[in-house]
Amino acid sequence: MDYSIETAPLEKLPCDCLIVGVYQDLQLSPSATLLNNSTQALIGKVLSRGDISGKNGETVLLNTIPDSVIERILLVGMGENKPMTAKDYIKVLSAAINSLKKPQIKSVHCTLAEINVDACDWQWKSQKIVEIFSDAAYQYTHTKSDKDTESKVEKIGITAPEHAQAQALAGMEQGRAIAEGVSLAKWLADLPGNICTPAYLAAQALELGGKFAKLSVSILEEADMAALGMGALLSVTRGSRQPAKLITLDYQGGEKNSKPIVLVGKGLTFDAGGISLKPGLGMDEMKYDMCGGAAVLGTLQAAAQMNLPLNIIGLVPASENLPDGDANKPGDIVTSMSGKTIEVLNTDAEGRLILCDTLTYAERYHPDVVIDLATLTGACLVALGRIPSGLLGNDDELCEELLAASETANDSLWRLPLWEEYQELLKSNFADMANIGGKDAGTITAACFLSRFAESFRWAHLDIAGTAWRSGPTKGATGRPVPLLTQYLINRAAFQA
Repeated sequence: MDYSIETAPLEKLPCDCLIVGVYQDLQLSPSATLLNNSTQALIGKVLSRGDISGKNGETVLLNTIPDSVIERILLVGMGENKPMTAKDYIKVLSAAINSLKKPQIKSVHCTLAEINVDACDWQWKSQKIVEIFSDAAYQYTHTKSDKDTESKVEKIGITAPEHAQAQALAGMEQGRAIAEGVSLAKWLADLPGNICTPAYLAAQALELGGKFAKLSVSILEEADMAALGMGALLSVTRGSRQPAKLITLDYQGGEKNSKPIVLVGKGLTFDAGGISLKPGLGMDEMKYDMCGGAAVLGTLQAAAQMNLPLNIIGLVPASENLPDGDANKPGDIVTSMSGKTIEVLNTDAEGRLILCDTLTYAERYHPDVVIDLATLTGACLVALGRIPSGLLGNDDELCEELLAASETANDSLWRLPLWEEYQELLKSNFADMANIGGKDAGTITAACFLSRFAESFRWAHLDIAGTAWRSGPTKGATGRPVPLLTQYLINRAAFQA
């Protein structure tokens, strides 16, 4: 997708479609007023006959525009004529781009950055136009013989007055980096498990490292992990014919000796549950168990693309979890890299086994903070649904910073408690801990397990099991939480400036 900031008068912007806003009670946005005056009051006539009431998210496409270089006008309802909330603005943008998927529209000019949104400037509004439009235009075609996509939109112009051009341009560039990071994460996650193996994911990381001078990538093989004593991680991969990989992405954009931000993403490229086999219905969606790892790659790409003045380490433990004669069995005891022993009561609670060794490995980078993200527990989906990701951590300041970034990014989080009482549920008679805590508070006990390997640094855990992909007719990866993590990094960079 090609984006640009346009300051020319609307009537001089040739395009396939121009997007303008209309309010309830027959009121027009500034751009809609200008267009109405130059098109023989066309918009006013449409409103007066009741084709659109102006409610938030309503759309009407006008296909014939008299005496104009503009081929079409899309009217988008914005509700009452007052500053709207950020979420309502996102709804307007989504409605607009979704209305333009099927028509043969290639070039679009969007005037909606002029709309008043509570506590949001031209930069934020322009950024969201890019993110929302790119997200809607994404369509997976990699394994289809017909590569034709539903959306034909190729060029998006964002109109802005000259005094707001710098802000709009900054927002466009940030939005483009985030959108491309989201697209990378979605594409990797949507690939089937027979293509996106741990080796394939590692190869994509190496390819990404070759695109940016400040980003280097290295891969630990199983022999390297064995030498480090990563018994928990390696126990998960024993049932697979695909060798595990521990992918390290090292972005050095900050001062040489500044402590890095470490992002750890679960990279289970397929999870059948191991010996504790999952039900067959819906098991195909377990290719999405590597969405955390995909999001780390997407976030590192966005950070490198924006040239953020930070040091960031991305760690992605990649493996499969399959049943086999050599696979983990319920009751097995494994020794983690930290030396702590773990009784594997359920082999389908494998994500925490590959993450715990990776968290221990993260200590060598002397991190400022560590954030792990994982499609870790079905319990999170039960507790929070598909709107927010779960947040738990051992540092209030870090958690508050992530919550603030989630609000700006419109990538919601909800914090759950990590109280000491929950640790009691992980007791084992035969090892230092069990890998599950029973049927109660599954999301919290999973985080409690991970917290035992994050005691030496500030740490937060994002459970994205309910937000990383959609099921049903719109099945597909969402790319979350790339927007959240990237906004967190943008905020950190701004704070350090």
